[in-house]
Amino acid sequence: MKGATGLRFAAWIIAITLVALPVVGVLQGWFASNRWPVRELEVHATFRHVSAAQIRTAVAPSLGAGFFAIDLAKVRDAVAALPWVSQVEVSKHWPDALDITVTEIQPIAQWGSSALLGRDGRIFKVPDTGVVNGLPQFNAPDDRVADVLAFYRTAVTDFAPYSLRVTGVDLSARGSWSVALSNGGQVVVGGDKPDQHLARFAAALPILMRGRSDAFVYADLRYSNGFAVRWPEPIAPATPSLPRKSRKGDPHAADGNV
Repeated sequence: MKGATGLRFAAWIIAITLVALPVVGVLQGWFASNRWPVRELEVHATFRHVSAAQIRTAVAPSLGAGFFAIDLAKVRDAVAALPWVSQVEVSKHWPDALDITVTEIQPIAQWGSSALLGRDGRIFKVPDTGVVNGLPQFNAPDDRVADVLAFYRTAVTDFAPYSLRVTGVDLSARGSWSVALSNGGQVVVGGDKPDQHLARFAAALPILMRGRSDAFVYADLRYSNGFAVRWPEPIAPATPSLPRKSRKGDPHAADGNV
């Protein structure tokens, strides 16, 4: 009796295996992958810095597994490794389509000498940071991104009424801030209450600029009760050349009369 039960149990195991093995084999890509190939690849992106050809090349090694066995995580990681890629979404659509949506990094500033800062607050490197022009230049320790962005927004607000753009923000390793402006001026703010010092200086700009047509070249705000401002050196007027006295018999001499 026990022997018959054991035989029936073994028969069930064999039957289940014969049914399950083909299914598992297809899902794992062991065989029959050519019967359900991925024929259509839909790519959605802005294609500003990442091309469709780059994405297709990154995905190509995974497509041979077939529709059922293709590893979506592997596809996503391959595309995410491309420069300028911020986020990747991958999905399958029966019977033969793979859909990929790529979100590119949106740079908001140059970071240091060889990196960019994305809108999401991430520092990233690309083959050529110079392809993006007109971005402000940020120099700071990598772990101070949030502080730099907050200070930059404060500076932009302070100088906007005077049509001055903030073209750069520096934060030294010792915590001292400085700002570069579109008029060529450099503002050293320091590390003690930088927002307050910057706001006080910006509020005083109308008085400082009264009667002046040139812009300041340097301002030092590291004073408790004021600041120091340096203006461009005045251009010395050109000294007029005096006419030479005429000499009798010299046909090239000027006579001094106009």
